[in-house]
Amino acid sequence: MIVNHDTRRTLDCVVDLLNTDLGADPGPGRDGPAVLREFVARHGIVGIDAFGEAELAAVRAVQERFARAFDAPDDAAVAEQLNALVAGAGTTPRLTDHDGHPWHVHYFAPGASLAEHLAADGGMALAFLLVEGERERLRRCVAPGCGRAFVDFSRNRSRRYCDGRTCGNRLHVAAYRARRREAGRD
Repeated sequence: MIVNHDTRRTLDCVVDLLNTDLGADPGPGRDGPAVLREFVARHGIVGIDAFGEAELAAVRAVQERFARAFDAPDDAAVAEQLNALVAGAGTTPRLTDHDGHPWHVHYFAPGASLAEHLAADGGMALAFLLVEGERERLRRCVAPGCGRAFVDFSRNRSRRYCDGRTCGNRLHVAAYRARRREAGRD
């Protein structure tokens, strides 16, 4: 599967949005707008100045739509979610070569809100996976208690964990210790 630089970055952004807690209480000393501001900085999204409660609510709605698309039972359900998401964003494709990247397409209109930006570009990136028959690459981590989203870019589509160094390693170590206990070595 060939994914261009911009689509890959957008898919990474969608996954990060799905895994970002935009809830009412994101942690001590943090509020939703601050978490949103950090998210925008982390992904180098420019031209966004609104980080209030209204924008936070709009981004939460986009986040929920992405979650429904990720967790949809079949291609038709994914397509339904993505069609609604992209249509609601007022998609306006335009070519750009910003920041030294080669020509690529942005799907959000100039002056779009953060929610519209995420819905348009993220919805189209997910749509490309669906069109290419690659929906099964949209996954949730199988580690107990995790469930974080990720896109499996492995060649043989075998990735099971959001991060092999944390969730995957934790499960492998637990299985190793269980085998040792069963063998009476611990």
